[in-house]
Amino acid sequence: MDVEFVYDERLKISLPRFHTAWDELEEIRQAQILRMWEEIRGNIPERIKELEELINEKNAALSEEMNFECSCLLNTEIAELASIINDLWIWFRLNPSLSKG
Repeated sequence: MDVEFVYDERLKISLPRFHTAWDELEEIRQAQILRMWEEIRGNIPERIKELEELINEKNAALSEEMNFECSCLLNTEIAELASIINDLWIWFRLNPSLSKG
């Protein structure tokens, strides 16, 4: 197996795991992988939107929270959601192309 797509529980998408270097794959196989990746990649903006909505909800709760420990917990959750969004944007911008070989 040259590549597999493994579900990432944190990001809630499947990510490619390569067992063969990209340039060593046949162009037809690269095209197959790119098609699979584009299907996954196309779902990333919707996933980001969901996370942004969660952040907005937690920010609203934070603005009303009076308990310091609960505020810290909400801040931690917001930071983790923001980190997930950042990672998703990195994967979204990943745009491999076919090798010409």
